[in-house]
Amino acid sequence: MVKYTNMQFPIQPLPIPEPLEHIPQPPKQLSIRGTFPDMKKFTFLTVVGPRNHSAYGLDACKTLIAGLAGYPIVIVSGLAMGIDAIAHETALEHNIPTIAFPGSGLDDKVLYPKINFQLAMRILESGGALVSEFPNNQESAQWTFPSRNRLMAGLSIATLVIEAEHKSGTRITARLATEYNRDVLAVPGNIFSKNSEGTNELIRLGATPITCSNDILEALGFHITETAPLDLFSKCSPQEQSVIELLSSPKQKGDLIRELGIPVHKANILLSQMELNGLIKDVSGEIRRI
Repeated sequence: MVKYTNMQFPIQPLPIPEPLEHIPQPPKQLSIRGTFPDMKKFTFLTVVGPRNHSAYGLDACKTLIAGLAGYPIVIVSGLAMGIDAIAHETALEHNIPTIAFPGSGLDDKVLYPKINFQLAMRILESGGALVSEFPNNQESAQWTFPSRNRLMAGLSIATLVIEAEHKSGTRITARLATEYNRDVLAVPGNIFSKNSEGTNELIRLGATPITCSNDILEALGFHITETAPLDLFSKCSPQEQSVIELLSSPKQKGDLIRELGIPVHKANILLSQMELNGLIKDVSGEIRRI
């Protein structure tokens, strides 16, 4: 395992980004490791959700973020276990810039959570950043998390809530985004799932429901073309290219599998992977190109 040190990614002062200058209780100072993206070139999207997410939340987070590849978007999250880590991991997998706000200082000895230390270093290696308002040696504490959540909510133009219980830190972040006049986007969920109580209520209160990556892109102000960005399709395997060509118009899943001419179990694996990568989507059994 590679051993990283503070010297490889030194802690430096970060000028307060303009969106954070105007929130209530703006940060007095910020520290950074890595490179902060140019806010004139990128749109920032905060992604939040529970540590104890469901399989649905996992799939939704991966699929939605994968579908943003190729657009000038930065994924912002908190480096925590669960949805935060999945958001960062998916962004890295698809070459989407990502920055993390840990609930601690930025020194290696206190960086929280320890289990995601390697993830933090990969964020830095990818050209991303770790940002904190806390002293470098500040350990995580109960009060540090809501404090950092307000920065994530204030920095981005929108906050995407993957899952949330009725009373949770995730809901608090969404409330802060609303107070800061930022958009709140929420993934609708099973009415019988506790993890969807918060998101379904957010939608009832006016949050934008998100059912596909294009919903996010439209909410962020991007013009949606009929096909995905060219650099996304250019990386497709020959089998994936075959699927894209067959989907010049939407097809029922069974018809598509028959036209592919490969074993059903292999076709299902291929289509599932393509959906996770944001290339296609399954709408009630009908397969469409993104």
